[in-house]
Amino acid sequence: MLLRVEVRATEASYQGCPVWMPLLRRLPEIPLALMEGATPVAAQVVEREGKRWLVWIEPNLPKGGRKLYTLRPHPQRPRGFEHTRTEQSVQITYQGKPFTAYVLQGAPKPYLYPLYGANGKPITRHFPMRVVQGESMDHPHHRSVWFTHGAVNGVDFWGEGAGKGKIVPRELVRVESGLVLSRIVARNDWVAPDGKTLLEETTEIIAYAAPEARWLDYTVSLKAKEEPVRFGDTKEGTFGVRVASSMEVTRGEGGQIVNARGQRNKDAWGKRAEWCDYTGPVEGEIVGIAIFDHPANFRHPTYWHVRDYGLFAVNPFGIHDFEPDKPAGTGDYLLASGQTLTLRYRLYLHKGRTDEARVAEQFEAYRHAPQFVPR
Repeated sequence: MLLRVEVRATEASYQGCPVWMPLLRRLPEIPLALMEGATPVAAQVVEREGKRWLVWIEPNLPKGGRKLYTLRPHPQRPRGFEHTRTEQSVQITYQGKPFTAYVLQGAPKPYLYPLYGANGKPITRHFPMRVVQGESMDHPHHRSVWFTHGAVNGVDFWGEGAGKGKIVPRELVRVESGLVLSRIVARNDWVAPDGKTLLEETTEIIAYAAPEARWLDYTVSLKAKEEPVRFGDTKEGTFGVRVASSMEVTRGEGGQIVNARGQRNKDAWGKRAEWCDYTGPVEGEIVGIAIFDHPANFRHPTYWHVRDYGLFAVNPFGIHDFEPDKPAGTGDYLLASGQTLTLRYRLYLHKGRTDEARVAEQFEAYRHAPQFVPR
């Protein structure tokens, strides 16, 4: 036995979702499992931001419940996450099957592609990386999963082409994989057309998986360089996903948008909400992508630049576009030289519609960590 701990669900239910427990001491670097009964729950030690954590996918801990876990060496040593680094990308697999890739070359910005959903099928559009018959081919700057903004000191980083800004990969700080998660930490530079670096970006992407769901925690920290940086009041931003074409609401094949306030489809555009969920058919199954806005984020609950034609974006800056009665510039945000803005999001890739996937409960589990009592 390496550790005993009691886990208490005081504010949310934890049913098939990631849990992070702070560790006060080092543990051996071997495959680990939490044991309550006969079924092991895979666990992984992660060092992050100067702290050590034990991470697992909690199978079933309802609100008000508690469990007493014993941490031991994993009795089965199952296959979890693995990664492969190339000059072009970092490829991530789970149990030998593709999960996603962080693409570093060949475009004006890094992005995730392809991204496989809870049914093991690609859940984001292939275009413009690949041309697939029957897909939508609008907005070629919508690259699967990405982070940019349309007005940064007046420079457009959202679009692509002449006169636009570029996000240039500089360094892969860390890439690690284990039984529970795969983690990428990268540094990139936001470079204006005149060659000046406006922002230093540090991006952390954490991938998790379970039999019925997948998650991505996407954290971006933006540091202003030699001069202040103004994020402009425009709808063209910021953390974006382009869903699979078959999920588009406009196709009339079952695509659907729902947010935390109950607004649907076109009515969800430009509204503020804690989370938003885009569901629809992918190869014969209803699946979905929910995005959670972290409660500590700037201007939480955020605004949603979510379109019925397949764009699904979080944008805390575009207030004037989303609320036209407010004057232009209302959403501007000035980041002082040397200061950092950090934004955190979780993608929950699920099967079924919003209610079936218990999206609201998953958000509460994201918002509230359980309590941990060493024994």
